Amino acid sequence: MAAENILTVEDLRHQFGDFRVLNGITLEIPKGRLTALIGPNGAGKTTFYNVISGKYVPTGGKVTFDNLDITGMPSYRIASLGLMRSFQITNIFLKLSVLENVLVPLALHYGKAFSCVRSLAGEKDLAEKAMGVLDQVGLADRASRVALELPYGDKRLIEIAIVLAREPKLVLLDEPTAGMNPEETERMIYLIQRLSKQLGTTFFLTEHDMKVVFSVAEYIFVLHQGELLARGTPEEIKKNPAVKEAYLGGSLDA
Repeated sequence: MAAENILTVEDLRHQFGDFRVLNGITLEIPKGRLTALIGPNGAGKTTFYNVISGKYVPTGGKVTFDNLDITGMPSYRIASLGLMRSFQITNIFLKLSVLENVLVPLALHYGKAFSCVRSLAGEKDLAEKAMGVLDQVGLADRASRVALELPYGDKRLIEIAIVLAREPKLVLLDEPTAGMNPEETERMIYLIQRLSKQLGTTFFLTEHDMKVVFSVAEYIFVLHQGELLARGTPEEIKKNPAVKEAYLGGSLDA
């Protein structure tokens, strides 16, 4: 029996004026499958993410998330349904502690009213949930540290924790290892693999680092000039001559 799809995109199109960025994208992501979207610079990956996450309203086509048509919905409504996104540029509260960064989305998720972020630390249930999320991403021992003081790799982990705090069904990871050193990249690869196996969350990432893609993805879609060029397992994508050509004749080996 085929796995149920968490996300289905049908004939998705988007353009800016006369410039067509996405031209009829159709794909499906089954629940639980760690999937990647790759493509050369300018392929349309960011626009694709912006459309399915609600930042842009598509010119045409349909987006179905968890059996619900979300085409054209605003991003806050899509997020409330369980489709969350992390961004290429770190988006956290630098002056708050690591714990406080996670308490904020938890308060929103559970409808808690608050007048001061630091008052949330007194909410025992929220604090325990926040610490549980931090433990999942390996930051529990840094919970009291101010986010600004932490190295870049830890800041990216805070953002992952913020996303996970709202118990998403699908997470879009936009360049999760961008700007990381090799050690931080290895840690992120391991974390994505572990979270994908342990949680009931589906991860869909776009990434320039082919080592990361081929290490974590079970299935890969390749976008080129706004169209879906190829799809397949990592081994199938590595051997695909059209994909190699799209990458200017370069090797896709990690």
